[in-house]
Amino acid sequence: MLSLVFDFISLFLSALLVGAMFCVWLFLNPAHLDASRYIILQQQGIRTLHPAMPRLGAITIAFTLAAAFVARHDRPRMCLLIVAAIFFIISGVITNMVNMPINRDVIHWSSSAPPDNWTAIRDRWWYWHRLRAATGTFGLVLLIVAVLLRDPESAQSLASLFSIRPLLNAIIQGMSLLL
Repeated sequence: MLSLVFDFISLFLSALLVGAMFCVWLFLNPAHLDASRYIILQQQGIRTLHPAMPRLGAITIAFTLAAAFVARHDRPRMCLLIVAAIFFIISGVITNMVNMPINRDVIHWSSSAPPDNWTAIRDRWWYWHRLRAATGTFGLVLLIVAVLLRDPESAQSLASLFSIRPLLNAIIQGMSLLL
């Protein structure tokens, strides 16, 4: 029962975390934003998400590692949960080492007078955001697989999915377009 509780909490928290990353990917995509709109949206995102996201990420990692510990008797599940946590940790490292330092600068920009190199800074932030969103997504996928492996019938169904290689290749190619 404890394993089920940790799996549920890990899955719920990681879905919130990765869902937020996906929403940021949707509304901060710089493809069609001029400097003023981009700065306004970015600053609103920083003010809104910064207080909660680092804590949510840390709690997600902690619960995923706790789920791995509880699943230690089931080596394949434990390994999947540990690797999922590693992907979440990579997302957190990217956030702390690249995105947050840029955010500390962007929050002080004026939307009517952006710095001369604003596009270079924006593009750097965007590159690293897409990478952290991808690592978060991979972590969530591994967590889902680990939860599905709880049930032998689900594990067998999951194994049969791997025989549908063209479908999986299409999904992977579709995800690579996000990067």
